[in-house]
Amino acid sequence: MPVKLRLARHGRKRYAYYHIVVADSRAPRDGRYIERIGSYNPNSNPAIIDLDFDKAYDWLIKGAQPTDTVKAILSYKGVLYKKHLMGGVKKGAFDEAEAEKRLDNWMAEKDAKVQAKIDRLAGEANAEVEKQLQVEAKVNEERAAAISAKNAKLADEVEAANRPEEVADPSAEAESPEVVAETKAPEENKEAPKEKGAES
Repeated sequence: MPVKLRLARHGRKRYAYYHIVVADSRAPRDGRYIERIGSYNPNSNPAIIDLDFDKAYDWLIKGAQPTDTVKAILSYKGVLYKKHLMGGVKKGAFDEAEAEKRLDNWMAEKDAKVQAKIDRLAGEANAEVEKQLQVEAKVNEERAAAISAKNAKLADEVEAANRPEEVADPSAEAESPEVVAETKAPEENKEAPKEKGAES
């Protein structure tokens, strides 16, 4: 029976996650499987991979063929590297203790790289948040300045409207209609007798 290590799709539309399963290659993708050995969630950055290292290695030794994606996952988690090291032990290039030491060093370096990526992504996210906060603070300052300028202008207009009007030119008061009427009244009286004398 040809056995494969492959992914079985789960999750909703546009948000899939996968189970890493050992299955007969003739079975449907999401159908029957022999054993589930892990899960893979590509929706996060970095992707979340939960893998039973020993079971994956045992099935690989037994001859199970991984698909391309599962092969990349096994390489990422170090299963393929362990298989490579065990091949060196069988050939007599080094002993099993040396193989375990090399694997531990590789895993430590891999964990450090993954943690560095997580820290870098977190730092970029924090920097983006700080940038957005600065832009928002600048917009709020400009808006507050515009509102204060508008309020000052309205206050000046109200003060100008409530201020009592002052007479700027004193000669305008002498030329008021009442004074003009008083000056013209005697002239009209002088012209009136002449009209009476003309009638007689």
